[in-house]
Amino acid sequence: MRKKRVLIIDDDARNIFALKAILKSKSFDCLSCLHAEEALALLQTEEEVDVILLDMMMPDIDGYEAIPRIRSISTRRETPIFAVTAQAMVGDREKCLEAGADDYISKPIDVDKLLTLLARL
Repeated sequence: MRKKRVLIIDDDARNIFALKAILKSKSFDCLSCLHAEEALALLQTEEEVDVILLDMMMPDIDGYEAIPRIRSISTRRETPIFAVTAQAMVGDREKCLEAGADDYISKPIDVDKLLTLLARL
């Protein structure tokens, strides 16, 4: 059976490193991009991606702009996108869902919660 493939989009390499370490230890395959532009280019290829973990606060293109652009790629319309944000204020979850995210997880990431989200795939 093929491992589930997670695309991590985050402008902080330390976050990517930590998430990859956790996910690989749980038998996920991981790809990563430091910028939304790079991720959008990758998502327009045939690269297999089962789920996207998207940091909402990035320079240039933030998650709120990136989600609709990802959804506009015909082969990625149904790919689950989980918004990841340090903004854990009232209304942030709703704002992420309104932007088109399938779910939301706040930083620091609760590994058990993340694994529960990924188990639903």
